[in-house]
Amino acid sequence: MNKINTQTQPQPPKGWRSYSSDKLALRNVLLIDPAQNLKKRADLIIENGIIQQIGEITDGWDGEIIDGSKLIACPGLFDMHVHLREPGYEHKETIYSGCHAAASGGFTGVAPMPNTDPAIDNPGLVNILREKAVGFPVEVHPIAAITLGRKGKNLSEIGELVDTGVMVFSDDGSPIVIADLMRRALEYTNMFGATISEHSEDASLTMGGVMHEGAVSTRLGLPGWPGIGEEIAIDRNVRLAEFTGGKLHIAHISTAASLEIIRRAKKNGINVTAEVTPHHLTLDCSLLDGFDSNYKVNPPLRTKEDVIALQEGLADGSIDVIATDHAPHAPDEKEVEFIKAPFGMIGLETALGIIHSKLVLTGKLTIERMIEAMTSAPRKVMGLSDVSIKAGETANLTLFNPDEKWRVDRDLFNSKSKNTPFHGMELTGRAVGVINRGLVWIKDEK
Repeated sequence: MNKINTQTQPQPPKGWRSYSSDKLALRNVLLIDPAQNLKKRADLIIENGIIQQIGEITDGWDGEIIDGSKLIACPGLFDMHVHLREPGYEHKETIYSGCHAAASGGFTGVAPMPNTDPAIDNPGLVNILREKAVGFPVEVHPIAAITLGRKGKNLSEIGELVDTGVMVFSDDGSPIVIADLMRRALEYTNMFGATISEHSEDASLTMGGVMHEGAVSTRLGLPGWPGIGEEIAIDRNVRLAEFTGGKLHIAHISTAASLEIIRRAKKNGINVTAEVTPHHLTLDCSLLDGFDSNYKVNPPLRTKEDVIALQEGLADGSIDVIATDHAPHAPDEKEVEFIKAPFGMIGLETALGIIHSKLVLTGKLTIERMIEAMTSAPRKVMGLSDVSIKAGETANLTLFNPDEKWRVDRDLFNSKSKNTPFHGMELTGRAVGVINRGLVWIKDEK
């Protein structure tokens, strides 16, 4: 394939610096790799981008040394549900800006959704997006459209897309309405061992809804989006997965009843996985009293009871993955009447801090489970090779300081968009470095 990326070598985010991975050591760092039951403090030695040793830095070491005494090193974080808006909506985000946002949030891999213009429904576009991420320590693994143009009529060239390495397909934001089409999509992708990721929504129940249907929507006079609109769609898709034997991934679940459907499916041996966002884990619909459109997401924020149920489902493994659903929008799009604003909030640069502060430090989630849900679990669903912290493996790592206190400031984000409801929030725990593809980007302590 011809090289099409003419941009200059990407530089680290503002306030970060680049180190060489030729000879690099992390001194006295806490290593956590749940897939290996690894949790210990040690020195980590990297040469030419490969982990050479876990132990102690040898006498005479002449490479660079980074003090890791305040840091945790884990397998590189992976976000399997982002919207990088390219091609077609570059005023909101690009691969370039999205990869900077991902790196500053501690992610070494992302999976952009295909709701672009044109839709990512052919190998050429998949390869272009990957090429645009060359030079970043962030890998881009596009999710391709289930149907041509995401129009819900004809299946994409799934076999050709699988040949390019795509293993997850979605018409995200445009649920597959026709049950027979979903059946064929599950059957066809299953032939290749691929997965369907579905935004489960019955539009006949949710049409016009802008927030969770309930007491708050009634009081605010806003059209409701009932939980049953998600649950009935999940139930149908799960039953089709059972019938076909296909692999089904449920995107951004938001209700306790959805969780129960997934629990039953797993108990019955159906090949189903699920993800949940940081905002559905920590925010509820009562926050919409101020009509702040940054809280407007699809599916909508639900009740406090739903939030608690989702936290418990993540903790016990019923929900597999934490994914941000990073959805950038320009200020002039969001700063309108709530009912007219588009759905979505950004999340790449706050996800780790939100989950660590609101779930890990409060005892609702172990740090090992957080790391698993943000590293090995999404890579498994994506059909990617796992990332391990052991000698001989490529260094693909996230470094974060679990004790760093910081205030979210959207004006300092690397994303082109600023639509976050977390602006001004005090958090504890922050990504300070990413290592991948032979690249080392570390936050400058100064």
